[in-house]
Amino acid sequence: MIPQSFVEDLLMRVDIVDVVERYVPLKKAGANLVARCPFHQEKSPSFTVSPTKQFYHCFGCGAHGSAITFLMEHGGLGFVEAVRELAGSVGMTVPEESLRAARDPHAGAGTQPLYEALARAAQYYRQSLKQSEAAIAYLKGRGLSGEVAARFGIGYAPGGWQALAQVFPDYRATVLEQCGLVIAGEQDKRYDRFRDRIMFPIQDRRGQIIGFGGRVLAHGEPKYLNSPETALFEKGRELYGLPQARPSIRAQGRVLVVEGYMDVVALAQHGIGYAVATLGTATTAIHAQTLLRLADEVIFCFDGDAAGRRAAWRALENTLAELADGKQVGFLFLPEADDPDTFVRREGREGFEGALRERVMPLSSFLIEELRGRRDLGSEEGRANFLALAKPLLEKIRAPGLRLMLRKRAAELTGLQADELSSLYGPAPTAPLRVAAPAPTRRAGRVAPSLARKLLQLLVFEPRLVEAYGADGAAGARSHLADVLSLCGRSGWCGGEAQALKAVLEFLRDHPQISHAGPLVEHFRETGHGALLYQVEQEVLQWGEDFAVKQEFQGALDQVEALLRHEKIDALRQKGLGALTSEERQLLQRLLREPGQAEKNQG
Repeated sequence: MIPQSFVEDLLMRVDIVDVVERYVPLKKAGANLVARCPFHQEKSPSFTVSPTKQFYHCFGCGAHGSAITFLMEHGGLGFVEAVRELAGSVGMTVPEESLRAARDPHAGAGTQPLYEALARAAQYYRQSLKQSEAAIAYLKGRGLSGEVAARFGIGYAPGGWQALAQVFPDYRATVLEQCGLVIAGEQDKRYDRFRDRIMFPIQDRRGQIIGFGGRVLAHGEPKYLNSPETALFEKGRELYGLPQARPSIRAQGRVLVVEGYMDVVALAQHGIGYAVATLGTATTAIHAQTLLRLADEVIFCFDGDAAGRRAAWRALENTLAELADGKQVGFLFLPEADDPDTFVRREGREGFEGALRERVMPLSSFLIEELRGRRDLGSEEGRANFLALAKPLLEKIRAPGLRLMLRKRAAELTGLQADELSSLYGPAPTAPLRVAAPAPTRRAGRVAPSLARKLLQLLVFEPRLVEAYGADGAAGARSHLADVLSLCGRSGWCGGEAQALKAVLEFLRDHPQISHAGPLVEHFRETGHGALLYQVEQEVLQWGEDFAVKQEFQGALDQVEALLRHEKIDALRQKGLGALTSEERQLLQRLLREPGQAEKNQG
C-alpha cells in the first residue's frame, strides 16, 4: 500500500538511535549503544542498537529489526501507522493516495478534516458533561472519579436532534457524515448520531480521536452505539483505551482484553491500568498481532456464560497464527452474573488480580478442553473426530514448541504414538535454527559459514560493496558479482541462502543508494528471505567497525572465481582430451596454470 521506494528512502533519512532513545535510555558501548531490553525483563543490558547498520537486536529475547519495526513492536503500531509516525518525525509525508488505500480504498480527499471534526465534537461532549447533572450522577453511581473520566476524555451527548449544530455552523457539511457524527435521513433530513448518551472517545495508537462509543443513560436500545466504520475507524483494527493503557502494559508486561468501555474505565479506576477492549466485535487476527506486540502475556477476560465461551473461542481461533514461543495467552472466565466492571467494584483490585493469578486458563488448556467437550473420546469414532477437529487448529500455530506440545497432547488423548499422528498430520515442523553470530574469519573450534552465507553477511554489513564490486570489475576485483549470480541455482547453490543472496544482489544492484542494512532488510521483511536476513543481521552485529570488509569480500569473490574455474576444468576433462578442439586444449592449459591449480595438478 505504501510504495517500497518511500519506505527505503525513509529508512535512509532516519537515525534509529534517535527513534529508540525517545523511549529507551541508551549508553555507548564501543561502536554500538546498549540498554536493558524494553521487550522483556532483565537485570543487565542485552539490547544493542547499531548506528552504522541501523538496526537493533536483543541477545536475550531475540527482538530485532529496523526503526519501523521498533515502533511497531514497542508502541503496538501497525505498519502504516509506524511509517507515518516515523515520516512525520523527519518532515516527510507519506503519499496521500497510499494512506487512503491503506485505510479505505473509497475514501475521499484527505483525512485531516475528519480528525479535526471529531476533536471538536469530543471537546463539545466534555463541556456538555459538566452541564449535565444526570450524566455526572450516572458516572458517580458507577464509581468513577473525575480524574479517571478526564483521563479517558469521557463526555456527554445532549438529547437534542441537532445539538452539534452549536459546534458546526455548517451542519450540512459532508465531513460530519463522513466521520460518523451526523446521519442523513429521509428527505435529506440530518440529525446527530449520538443523543443523550455517555460518550467514550475512541483513539488510535497515536492518541488521535477516530470515533466514539455512546452508552444510554437510562433505558433504550441499543445500550451501546459505536461510530460507523469510516476512513479513520475500522473496528477490527482498534482497541479502546490503548493510549491510556500502554505505559501500564509496558510496566506490567501483560495486557488484559475485555469487552466493554466501562470495563476498561472501571478497572483503571481500581488501579488496573493495563486493560483494553475490543469495539463491539470479535477479537480479530489484527487485534492479536497488536496485543502480542504490546506484551509477552495476553489475558482475555470474558463472562462465564455460553456467550462468553463463544467469544473466547473466536479469540483463540484468531490468535493461534500469531502465537510465538515465549508468549503466553490465557483466558479468565468470570462468574455468569459478573463482568469485569461489577467484579472489580465488588472484589477490588486485590480480588481481581487474585483471580488473574489463580484462575487464568492457558490457551493450550482451553483449546484441549473445548475439543474434548465436543467429542466422546470413549469411542474410536469420537477420537477420530477429535483429531479431525484439532488438525486445522494445530496447523495454524506457527510457534514450533507449542505446536509440538499440543500434537503430543492430542496423540496422548487418542492413544496414538507420535509416528502414527505424523502419518495423519504430516511431520511436525522443526524450530527455526538459532544461529550464533559466527566470526567473519575462521577460528579454532568454529565451523565457518557457507560461502553464500558469508557473502550475505558481508553485503548486510556493507551494502555498498555491490557498487564497488559490480559487473564492471571496479576495485580490481578478479571476479565480479555477475559471477556470483551465475552460481546461484546451480548444483550445491540452490538452497535458501543462495536464493536470498541472489535476491539481495539484484535488489542492491537496482538500488545503489542503499548504504546500510536497515532499508535492505526491511525490503525483505515480509518475504521468504526475511527470517534469514534477520539472522544474518544478528551475526554481523558483533563485527567491529574496523573489520576489513573489502579484503574479506575480495577473498570471498576469489573463492567464487575458483569454483567457476573448477567447473570449467571438470567440464573440459569430462569430454576427454582426444575430443577437445585446439581452442579447448589451450583454455584447459590456461585454467590449469592459474593460481592454485599448478601446484594442485603437479604429478
